[in-house]
Amino acid sequence: MASSDSTATGDLGRVRIRGAREHNLRDVDLDIPRDALVAFTGVSGSGKSSLAFGTIYAESQRRYFESVAPYARRLISQVGVPDVDVVEGLPPAVALPQQRTGGSARSTVGSATTIANVVRMLYSRVGTYPEGAPMLFAEDFSTNTVQGACPTCHGLGRVYDVPEELMVPDDGLSIDEGALAAWPTAWHGKQLRDSLISLGYDPHVPWRDLPAEQREWALRTDESPQVPIFRDLTPAQVRAAVANGREPSYMSTFLGVRRYVLDTFASSKSARMRERAASFMRSVECPSCHGRRLKADALAVTFEGLDIVELAAMPLDDVADVLRRAQDPDWGTGSAASVSAERRLAARRLVDEALARLAPIADLGLGALSLDRPTSTLSAGELQRMRLATQVLSQLFGVVFVLDEPSAGLHPADAESLLGILRRLRDSGNTVFFVEHSLGVIREADWIVDVGPGAGSSGGRIVHSGPLESLRDVDESVTRRYLFEAPPAHDTARARRAPDGTIELVDVHRNNLHGLTVSIPVGALTAVTGVSGSGKSTLIDQALPDLLQAGGASEIDAHASGVDTQTAPDDPLAEAAAIVTRGDATAPADRLRRIVQVSQRPIGRTPRSNVATYTGVFDRIRAAFAATPEARRRRYGASRFSFNVAAGRCPTCKGEGTVEVELLFLPSVSSPCATCGGTRYNPETLEIELHGRTIADVLAMSVEDARATFDGDVEIERHLDALLDVGLGYVALGQPATELSGGEAQRVKLASELRRAQRGDTLYLLDEPTSGLHPADADRLMAHLQRLVDGGSTVVMVEHDMRVVAEADWVIDMGPGSGEAGGRIVAEGTPEEVAACDASRTAPFLAAALQRRASSS
Repeated sequence: MASSDSTATGDLGRVRIRGAREHNLRDVDLDIPRDALVAFTGVSGSGKSSLAFGTIYAESQRRYFESVAPYARRLISQVGVPDVDVVEGLPPAVALPQQRTGGSARSTVGSATTIANVVRMLYSRVGTYPEGAPMLFAEDFSTNTVQGACPTCHGLGRVYDVPEELMVPDDGLSIDEGALAAWPTAWHGKQLRDSLISLGYDPHVPWRDLPAEQREWALRTDESPQVPIFRDLTPAQVRAAVANGREPSYMSTFLGVRRYVLDTFASSKSARMRERAASFMRSVECPSCHGRRLKADALAVTFEGLDIVELAAMPLDDVADVLRRAQDPDWGTGSAASVSAERRLAARRLVDEALARLAPIADLGLGALSLDRPTSTLSAGELQRMRLATQVLSQLFGVVFVLDEPSAGLHPADAESLLGILRRLRDSGNTVFFVEHSLGVIREADWIVDVGPGAGSSGGRIVHSGPLESLRDVDESVTRRYLFEAPPAHDTARARRAPDGTIELVDVHRNNLHGLTVSIPVGALTAVTGVSGSGKSTLIDQALPDLLQAGGASEIDAHASGVDTQTAPDDPLAEAAAIVTRGDATAPADRLRRIVQVSQRPIGRTPRSNVATYTGVFDRIRAAFAATPEARRRRYGASRFSFNVAAGRCPTCKGEGTVEVELLFLPSVSSPCATCGGTRYNPETLEIELHGRTIADVLAMSVEDARATFDGDVEIERHLDALLDVGLGYVALGQPATELSGGEAQRVKLASELRRAQRGDTLYLLDEPTSGLHPADADRLMAHLQRLVDGGSTVVMVEHDMRVVAEADWVIDMGPGSGEAGGRIVAEGTPEEVAACDASRTAPFLAAALQRRASSS
């Protein structure tokens, strides 16, 4: 390890770590300066996060728990303690990891940043009210309060509906033939159909030929009359019995079809019946508020001609422009809209507060977001930067902020603003530790902790701890070679490929794309660039596959895309209103027969989904365990080694490996199961060994270690090699899907695709494939993508890493700004051509990357 140069950082305090052994760390001893920007670097899986989050932040969290009430202290042993001997000089820590939120639609950018609170107060105090209307409180402008929410949809903007086409999918059928498909199929359904006969309906006439008023009443009535039922009589005899007042067999309560579906979904104890009812339901725009979620009184109040819903739907950059109008000394003094001096003063103070909260968000490249944007739709990088902006406003002092790749998903043009925020935190008396792969951001750190030199068992050591310049002489550092030597990426001498066809997109409309027309080369690698919010993902992840599929050009491979085709939404109201892509797409039919869309969406919703199960390698591993002599003697099949099957799993945690610990006034935490110790399996299953390892041992192995263990098993090797090729050698086979970053999830999907036979007629759509990768790992992944294109496939990727963009055959740069200031093609061509475009914000960064590429060739 390079020696620390204490004089380079002045007279700073230190965080002193001794004997850190978390995960792959090897008895790490380390002194890190406080009140500094400290970058943790190293290849993926080297141990950076184990040191920054698993050790430093975890120890700070443990000390916090020890400071609270005795009840919580009794549970500290269950929370988990980092494997480290000593951590000294550690201030309170705030972690901002890259985790995806599963928040509800009620959690928005406005509520998460608290800007919405100020805006609601602004409308309450200085909004323009209709004449004679009483003043409303701030709560009256919130969709999350009874006072403000639309009473019909309760602030959701959508309500349940049961469309007629689902209730009656075939109106050529009669009642007797089952025209009313949404009614139950068993005895209850017959009772309801018999009720209609008693009510005068002809059960033999096609539904469409019944009188319109009869059809409407049967489908949508909310009445529930008592109706006589006559057994074993023909419809004519039933009508006669009703007319004569004959005693019925019994009385039945009638339910209209729509009422039956809604009541069943809301109150049935049978999950199967609720699921069936949900299949006949759709969520539609609320007829009262028309999807605007607020009560009418609140929507009638305006500020600068905008109601609060209109303001909340605007990009934050535009919101700031609207609010700044109130800072004009002459604001509110015109005769047409005179505002009292008191209200003008209140407006200025509230606007100043809102703008102060908006400023760091805009500085972090999030100005294209809107206040009403659900946080569940944000990328991990966007969510982390939003939380970072909120921390800046908190004005904390003497805190360690631990960040996970704060530049992820950020255009290079926005990186300087990010660094400005980090410096502001440091200069306010805080310490900023950040795990980072962006070379430009790393170069601005005060101190570098380089972990490695390799991943997994080849890492876990401190290669260097000190200022940036002293890293130059550390030969074993992989990071050093990229910071100082600019090593060539793979195949730098490669000539730009000429396309053998084009995908033509014409007059595309979606989100901020308004009539966009663009050509994408076939048989080439295309990088789509632009600032955050410029329309890259809308074009590549949404519009392109939608239009190609609509035109019949290709079929999307749902499995390769990581799309869960089995799971329906639990609640129809959770379905967002469908956004339709308009436009046309044409592509060479013989060159694009298949689309593989590999996004950063999670590969599973629960910890039961992991790397091994998703890629399919676990099936082969379980079969290998079942084939051992002892397993065969005990007649254990492959299913015995699944933690989802009762026979082999731990009976306490039911194969989860963890149990939830309820801390009452604190958030619940997970702890290893006390029965199985986190292995997931019962003792009998763990008695079976293969190569001296149990099935739990294998799940705990990294991909790299598993490759060595199963050397010679061709089928397992094929799966593991694919994971190695995308830079995931450090990930454990049993790593829960919920713990993977967006970039890791995308590469797991890509590995699942790469192990398949390559056909050469596939279009791969990738969303920042190098996100979360060290430059060395990014080079390895790019080499694989280049081989896909060499094999005849087409790769189109959204990308911010200019080193990677410089290796593309074609670049499409979008912008020039974000939101409505974007959505256009600023430049397109070879990387050299785009780098020469003066109007492109990407151009200077791409030009610098091309220059480094040329100098290293």
